[in-house]
Amino acid sequence: MINWLIMQLAYIAMVVVNILSNTLPFNNQTAAEISNRIDVLITPASYVFSIWAIIYGLLAIWLYLLFKKYTTLGKESYSKLTFLFVLSCLLNISWLFSFHYEKFVLSTFVIIALLIVIIAIYLLYPVGDRRFSGRLPFSIYLGWISVATIVNISYTLKYHGISLGIDEVTGTIILLIIAGLIAIIGRYRANDPYFALVFVWAIVGVAQSNENSTLVLAAYTIALVIFIITIALFFRKKK
Repeated sequence: MINWLIMQLAYIAMVVVNILSNTLPFNNQTAAEISNRIDVLITPASYVFSIWAIIYGLLAIWLYLLFKKYTTLGKESYSKLTFLFVLSCLLNISWLFSFHYEKFVLSTFVIIALLIVIIAIYLLYPVGDRRFSGRLPFSIYLGWISVATIVNISYTLKYHGISLGIDEVTGTIILLIIAGLIAIIGRYRANDPYFALVFVWAIVGVAQSNENSTLVLAAYTIALVIFIITIALFFRKKK
């Protein structure tokens, strides 16, 4: 019960800080205003970021069900889950402050740390777990943080004028291919369609936020390939 209350408080703090970051906002600028300051081609259309509402909603359901059913993870795993979830909330909050105050290198390290923690929570549940009280919320969360990490790194590199020796369109397409491979591997190895579909959502958003025809075609193609493989594996597993 105490562990659940601690997680509940951490969740509430995370949601409140996220709301304040856009309503105050921190450092007198929203995350969207900061992102729009530099044109990073892999940044999805603004509507894509509404996925945060889904993530927070799923986490709220997960916490409620965790209270109702306690947990099937066992006492040791439950303690580990409490630690990791609270840490994820603190890292989420830390990222907001570092990004809003334009500490972009720091924000990159923070979001990578957040990614690692979400992976650790994700791995506490068995492969193929799609329960609201289990892996499902973290499937969506992990998919989105994976995408956000790629975007954050890209933004930081461009902000500091670091070039990898290739033009931005080509570099963006390479990153989209990498994202697509991550989605497909996650779909196959973890039997997790929700994880993969988050990438489809984000990559379609990248296509809609760009005007370069080559990049748009590549993004739609990669998203379509992920979607087809996700559906094909679903029917294969079912069969």
